[in-house]
Amino acid sequence: MNKLTLYLFIAAIATFGCNGTAQNDARELSVSQNDESTIYDGVEFDMPKVKSTSFPALTVSILDHGAVSDGVTKNTEAFAKAITEVSEKGGGKVLVPRGIWLTGPIQFKSNVNLHLEAGALIQFSKDFDDYPLLETSFEGLNTVRCISPIYADGVENIAITGSGTLDGNGDAWRPVKKSKMTGAQWKSLLATGGLLNDKGDMWFPSESSIKGYQASSNFNVPDMIDPNELESVKDFLRPVMVSIKNSKRILLDGPTFQNSPAWNIHPLMSEDLIIRNLSVRNPWYSQNGDGLDLESCKNVLIYNNVFDVGDDAICFKSGKDQDGRDRGMATENVVVKNNIVYHGHGGFVIGSEMSGGVKNVHISNCTFMGTDVGLRFKSTRGRGGVVENIYISNIDMINIPTDVINFNLFYGGNSPVLEADQSAADEARDEAAVPVSETTPSFRNIFMKNIKATNSGTAANFQGLPEMNLQNVSLENSLLEAKNGIIAVDTDGLVLKNVKVIPTSGAALTLYNSKNVDVSEFSFGENGEKPVRVLGSLSENIKLSKKDFSDPEKSIEIATKPEVVTIK
Repeated sequence: MNKLTLYLFIAAIATFGCNGTAQNDARELSVSQNDESTIYDGVEFDMPKVKSTSFPALTVSILDHGAVSDGVTKNTEAFAKAITEVSEKGGGKVLVPRGIWLTGPIQFKSNVNLHLEAGALIQFSKDFDDYPLLETSFEGLNTVRCISPIYADGVENIAITGSGTLDGNGDAWRPVKKSKMTGAQWKSLLATGGLLNDKGDMWFPSESSIKGYQASSNFNVPDMIDPNELESVKDFLRPVMVSIKNSKRILLDGPTFQNSPAWNIHPLMSEDLIIRNLSVRNPWYSQNGDGLDLESCKNVLIYNNVFDVGDDAICFKSGKDQDGRDRGMATENVVVKNNIVYHGHGGFVIGSEMSGGVKNVHISNCTFMGTDVGLRFKSTRGRGGVVENIYISNIDMINIPTDVINFNLFYGGNSPVLEADQSAADEARDEAAVPVSETTPSFRNIFMKNIKATNSGTAANFQGLPEMNLQNVSLENSLLEAKNGIIAVDTDGLVLKNVKVIPTSGAALTLYNSKNVDVSEFSFGENGEKPVRVLGSLSENIKLSKKDFSDPEKSIEIATKPEVVTIK
């Protein structure tokens, strides 16, 4: 224990005696300070120091404004009055005591720390009339949605802290696919009311919700209805649970965020964020049930969090197609450390809405257990944007059913584990190159090391575009146990060094139409098949190390021009 931590601890005891809350506050402060002092260690780029929040000693309880913790009375006005009082007095803490606090949307003002004591549960109303429509961005597009349960726009120096829980009542909003539920769950859901689509395999909470779905050709943005008629599909325009946009100096520290209507936490076009010590939860069946979607933000720390969600867990975005390119704001300067992901479509994800670019990202010391994909990079033609300078290290994964590492540049919206209404043909690779333009996505300078995965589907799937290869990607000091080995298609500058692949069947490494590939200290599990295959008429300059093979002629299949491969 350093002197500062010791001082804080003794001061807390002297002031409050042996009060458990005071002891917990001292412990949390010392842990946070120690964590943040090392969070910048080992970062490979010039990471700016993230500006921290700071609040005066003022505390205003929502009880002071008539809040009632019976789980029935709406406390929307009490939250609003407490937030206004604190903000107008120069800032401080809005205290949420133990209890069940039903409320409509909570709108932040600057210099407010919403603090949830242990046992505090903020449950957001499932009365859709509490959530007016407003202009915002969702899934990277400029659109109209219902206001979020937690909403902040254009504010500075705000926080959500403590050890309580925020529940978005998402089950009231979300459509549900029958294929994502057990028979008993589906039967129970139907008993609540709602409507089914014509096929009877998708449930909607209301007529307004299903009408919005039918008016959408592009995922969740109803583009086949007059904008003046959006009120008629309001129930379909479900919000993200936490929307923080155009804001600065933000701290999320401690609470549980769960059961969101759409994405859980969505910082947008903001800077100087610290996101730590959170538990982020959504049911596995939750449609668009992402954990954290960081979009067009800069200078961010994300550490010591736990995710168990229905879609991508930790996901970086920067706008979609023309809307994203017009915005032109990259997600940049982000450190991600010491996070655990249980369920999710991807453990760490970039895309697919990355038209403004993503750069300068460090991810390390994370554990993914049973995520559909481990490290997931996705985009498609027409998106544009550049993803570059991504550094990933010390990632442990188990039970990844599809790809440990996945680059999909033909992404069309499918889940990694195909659902009943999805087909692999929807994202089939097209070998015909198209002209390069501002709409061509580019992934380059991505460095991975110390990656370990067991009991997985495919070790890695590196897939670029014929007209814009995946460029300068490396994987070092890694062990990947999977049914299938590494597959690299349309890559330029791939480096594999000290990588061991243990495939159940097939080649440990397959290279197709790839160039400038350097493989050394490569080892593999024997399964009776040739461990390395080189194919494709566009392949060139493939370097392999002779000492990695007892008999190179028997170990390496070259189904292209022989001079493409050099074995030294």
